[in-house]
Amino acid sequence: MLTKDLLRVSRAGGGYHPEFADRAHRPLAAKVIGTFQGHAGESRGDLEAALTDLERGADDFKLVRGLAALLEREAIFETDAELEPERARKAAFEAAEAVGVVGEDERAMALIRAAEPLSVSADALEAALYADLEARQLLTEVDTRWGPDDLLAQYNLSLAQTALFDATEVRVRSSDPKALVSAVKRLRLMYEIHAPATDDPLASDDGASEREVIVTGPTHLFRATRRYGTRFARLLRTVAGAAEWHLEATIDDRGTERTLTLSHEDPITVPDADPVAEVTFDSGVEADFAARVGTLDLEWDLVREPEPLATGTRVMIPDFAFEYAHSNFRVYLEIMGFWTPEYVAKKLSQLEGLEDVELVVAVDESLGVGEEIAARDFRAIPYTGTVRVKDVVDVLGEYERDLVAASAADLPAELRPDDDTVTLEALADRRGVSEDALADVVFPEHDRVGRTLVRPGVLEELSEGISAGMSLAGAEDELEAYGIDDSSALLSELGYRVEWEGLAGGTLVERE
Repeated sequence: MLTKDLLRVSRAGGGYHPEFADRAHRPLAAKVIGTFQGHAGESRGDLEAALTDLERGADDFKLVRGLAALLEREAIFETDAELEPERARKAAFEAAEAVGVVGEDERAMALIRAAEPLSVSADALEAALYADLEARQLLTEVDTRWGPDDLLAQYNLSLAQTALFDATEVRVRSSDPKALVSAVKRLRLMYEIHAPATDDPLASDDGASEREVIVTGPTHLFRATRRYGTRFARLLRTVAGAAEWHLEATIDDRGTERTLTLSHEDPITVPDADPVAEVTFDSGVEADFAARVGTLDLEWDLVREPEPLATGTRVMIPDFAFEYAHSNFRVYLEIMGFWTPEYVAKKLSQLEGLEDVELVVAVDESLGVGEEIAARDFRAIPYTGTVRVKDVVDVLGEYERDLVAASAADLPAELRPDDDTVTLEALADRRGVSEDALADVVFPEHDRVGRTLVRPGVLEELSEGISAGMSLAGAEDELEAYGIDDSSALLSELGYRVEWEGLAGGTLVERE
């Protein structure tokens, strides 16, 4: 991004159009790069003087300054002095006070006197006095990874981002709407998704999705802030990363409302960009919740930002979805934190348009809308500060009991697996059910030993091969030959327990 003073836009016709650099500006970009490279080892002051000369010969001095500003961020300037400047100044001022400097001779004497205890020359001390001033810092390194074309591409992206600083609302259609909404949420921007009132909202003529993401600006909150404007600017990195996209923004141009229009047809690319890596969740509440759920062994897989849900002519993307591991069943979770009353009202109206969706809403108690959510036939879980994972797991448990009962009802009363040994987990996976669904199933040809089904003949063979005094490692080898890894349950079934002998391992002894 560039600073506002370097913004180049045309307001012709009442619009707000960034004045992008094009191929004709390639020689100028090359000259700016060459100016930086040619001043390696020289002072910033000398570099700035050379850039000023370059500005005088250019059609637009702001373009030169904008290109230079981008390169300057990649350059390294350092203070070049034998002595730390603050220390040098302190010593020189103290010596000057002692000597009583009134002319050049006294000044030279003061520098000699100050330099002696510091073990440097008077010239070195004098050079260090103001070496940390910005104009005297030396350009020690110039990152040359940008060629002229790369620099122009970075400039055009930065120019467009700067044009969005004063946006109050941004409306975007993208061929990658999921990535767009993900970026919007991660940047903590308030938004709505509008879909056309048709049965097939897949793509428009320009290739971008017909679903329009409307990002609400700061005037809809409390006050306009530069921080919010920079989030709009950062969002552009994701927008421009799509193959097809179209953006319209309402700009507050010093009190005059103007419209900025950008699309994939503009010279905006995203070189070496990771669109929004800094923030991965909308809020600390969501990040904390996801982290705690990740430590649990659930029959549900947590999905971050699932597919959009249609709600009338609008669309909403819940924060999470829980996918049941054993069937095509989802429970969605939306976390309603601290929002403005207007935004809460919009969310409630979206809920009203949802049909045939299992949705759980964790709602901040301060919003006071739990009853309204429940009235729309969705589960409301109140929270303060942190969403209690147990509350969500309890609700999932209710769904799970129904799912288990339904899958168990579809199973036959008896099952006769062909395997000599098979775990209940593996058998449940084959049947597409949970282990709990097998609880009431009878296995006439197998014995249940822990969580494993074993034919009686296998148990007899194992009883002959395993005996008291055998090492645990030896017994586990016998069990592994039959594909059994639950040694504890099987050995107990055969009448043995393990007697441990420190670090030397275990030995089988008969259970009393």
